[in-house]
Amino acid sequence: MGNSKNLFTLSFILLIITYLFVFGRSKTLEIILSEYLLILSIIPIIITLFYFKKKLHNTKIIDFNKNNQFSLKSSIGFFLIFQVADYFYEDGFIGMISQWFLYWVLGIITLLLLQTINYFKNYQVLKNLNLDN
Repeated sequence: MGNSKNLFTLSFILLIITYLFVFGRSKTLEIILSEYLLILSIIPIIITLFYFKKKLHNTKIIDFNKNNQFSLKSSIGFFLIFQVADYFYEDGFIGMISQWFLYWVLGIITLLLLQTINYFKNYQVLKNLNLDN
């Protein structure tokens, strides 16, 4: 997840710079604030993730997600497909890039959910091992 954190941080910085350059400060804030429900949905996911991390703080974590990794090529392919669709359905280039923040937030939610599910599966394994003993 460390590499993903760096990638999401870098992409967020580049996204904000692009938005400020293309839209200006007020429109950038409007785009970000329009996704407040998705941003708020991150909070319970993070709370749940920290709960399981706390429960498993002294145990070895098994990575159940290692076989579920998307390649960079397939991620870029999906992004390009959505960009073409957004270009036509969101009235051109400006509408297309206005959707980037939504994609970024959805990417963060997906990353956090995958990590939370991984910790939950580890918690279940540990719980089942303790019940068997």
